[in-house]
Amino acid sequence: TSMTSAKIQVNGVHLHYQLTGEGSHAVLLLPGMLGSGQTDFGPQLKSMNKQIFTIVAWDPRGYGQSIPPSRDFPPDFFERDAKDAVDLMQALNFKKFSLLGWSDGGITALIAAAKYPTLIHKLVVWGANASVTQEDVRIYNGIRDVSKWSEKVKKPLEEMYGHKYFAKTCEAWVDGISRFAEKSDGSICQQLLPDIKCPTFIIHGEKDPLVPQAHAEYIHKHIKGSR
Repeated sequence: TSMTSAKIQVNGVHLHYQLTGEGSHAVLLLPGMLGSGQTDFGPQLKSMNKQIFTIVAWDPRGYGQSIPPSRDFPPDFFERDAKDAVDLMQALNFKKFSLLGWSDGGITALIAAAKYPTLIHKLVVWGANASVTQEDVRIYNGIRDVSKWSEKVKKPLEEMYGHKYFAKTCEAWVDGISRFAEKSDGSICQQLLPDIKCPTFIIHGEKDPLVPQAHAEYIHKHIKGSR
């Protein structure tokens, strides 16, 4: 099956996406912090069933090949990504679609499913969190300096962005996500979870170094009927 790689204008920016498969079930893959379809979802783009699914992997604004603009982290950056993601799928003429999101992409997917319930078919998230604790901030600061990252994780990102953009954007991400911890409840999207009505599956890696498992348990508890 062929793979399309293209850009489309959405909300004033040119968003890059990859598309493959011709199934009736459309699925959007949402990458994590600093991620892109290419770096985060190679195996899924290659191996997901192309007869059942039409698979779209996107690069959020400022990530992957959706540059310019440079990535920034205003207080509503997750909501902005959620709107961009949904508007991208509508621009590609998908009336209803499922979301598979990991890490920051999982948070984006939670917000999209809560805010655009008529458009979302099913939801799968892994490595996501609905709030930021002081402990999380401590963990985030441990990855602020990209020179301390393992070669395996660092290499593909450095190749995509160049060292300077990669380093600068990682620092900006740490600052941006840490800001949620300054709120009394530390919430990113806790208040939206009860609004998620689609079938939801939550996955968590017990060795996840960045997101403690309590976050997955909280999401499961607050999305009715989730598994």
